[in-house]
Amino acid sequence: MTRPPIARRPLILAALTLAASPLALSAAKAQETTFPATLAGHAVLPALSLIAPPADAPQDAWISGKFTGPARNDRPMTVMGDTGASHGKRATGLSLPFIGQPLQGMSGFSAEKAEDGSIYVLTDNGFGSKGNSPDALLFFSRMMPDFDSGAIEVRETVFLHDPDHKVPFRIAYEGSAARYLTGADFDPESIQLVEDGTLWIGDEFGPFLINATTDGRILRVVPTMVDGQQLKGPDTPGVSVPAQPGKDFRAQRSGGYEGMGLQPGANLLWAMLEKPLLGDDGAPAGNFLTVLAFDPAAGEWTGDGFKFALAEGATAIGDFNFIDETRALVIERDNGEGDPSLKCAGDPAADCFPAPAMLKRIVLVDTATRDAEGFVRRIGHIDLMDIADPEGLNRLDTAASRDLTGKMTFPFFTIEDVMMVDDSHIIVANDNNLPFSSGRQLDAAADNEMILLSVPEMLAAR
Repeated sequence: MTRPPIARRPLILAALTLAASPLALSAAKAQETTFPATLAGHAVLPALSLIAPPADAPQDAWISGKFTGPARNDRPMTVMGDTGASHGKRATGLSLPFIGQPLQGMSGFSAEKAEDGSIYVLTDNGFGSKGNSPDALLFFSRMMPDFDSGAIEVRETVFLHDPDHKVPFRIAYEGSAARYLTGADFDPESIQLVEDGTLWIGDEFGPFLINATTDGRILRVVPTMVDGQQLKGPDTPGVSVPAQPGKDFRAQRSGGYEGMGLQPGANLLWAMLEKPLLGDDGAPAGNFLTVLAFDPAAGEWTGDGFKFALAEGATAIGDFNFIDETRALVIERDNGEGDPSLKCAGDPAADCFPAPAMLKRIVLVDTATRDAEGFVRRIGHIDLMDIADPEGLNRLDTAASRDLTGKMTFPFFTIEDVMMVDDSHIIVANDNNLPFSSGRQLDAAADNEMILLSVPEMLAAR
């Protein structure tokens, strides 16, 4: 296939991280339309879905989540999971550590499907941080939702491994033969199948880009280079305490590559940071996210980039996928979970959500239209808290003190997967943070859900 020439524009990191003026931010979001969304299908993978590690993995991987508490715990299913302090520390009904590996944390869809039509679905680092995930294996799966039956078929799970020592730092299972990767090594959050048949994975810790075969063998690990310097976060290997935010690292913790879109035609990867970069003073440099272009064929950063302006109330993004040569979908979210009708009136309690879901959107952007400060145009969005369900296709009850008849909501903390199916439909899925998130119920761990949405107006908009 003949590749089109790549337009390379100089990207100055300082320009991208300067605080944007209110005028620029308002221009980036001008005339944004809210489009309707209708539920066309709903499929569920139960929260407690566990898989066995590979036969040649260290024995340590058979019990996962041993380090999620204040002290090591080797006794399976003995410590109840909860939603954490910011969400009221409500019990989720599932206990750690797990026997085997949890099939959870759907954190990215590849826009290109496998040959059998299944979706490449990435699982994240395990339990949320480097420190608590050294026994959580990293993997991706091929999944096929059946919206008629409501089931999600897991056709294959592939574990990432580094037998050729391509990872440039010491990994948790360094001394093992197969060298399986764990959540102490990387936090994978986005995935794309490219034209040479390999996969590229976006990592939050480095932030790095990881190239792997479809059987999980690591081919290379690429640091983020901007203007000849490596972009680092507090979890980048080599960044040691004490480290000064804004000086020693510019990417926030859990702020590396959350979304990474593959641009049709150009075959470029556009890697989007989850959170704003830090300025020289160590504070976020503006309410926008940086997106950088990488050429997977050449194996290098192109120097091009743009900015995505976050809406008021949004704190992060969850995924980023193109729908044609220039337009793309971005999941934009706040940090809330649970229905807003059950918002706590006072102190957190068992029967309310202290920080319910308020802003959960799929935003359509035009990457070819950028203003003078590098912001892409936001065309419009759908509201995932206001999905029409006239046929009653929603398969799960949602705790609420309001009538949700004819309506579906997606009230999850982290919604991290979106892809276009056809000219009228998209699929959206959540990362259920097992066993630390709820969302639909006050006292039950969130399932892994995929929803098929009819959104023809949004997909036609320009």
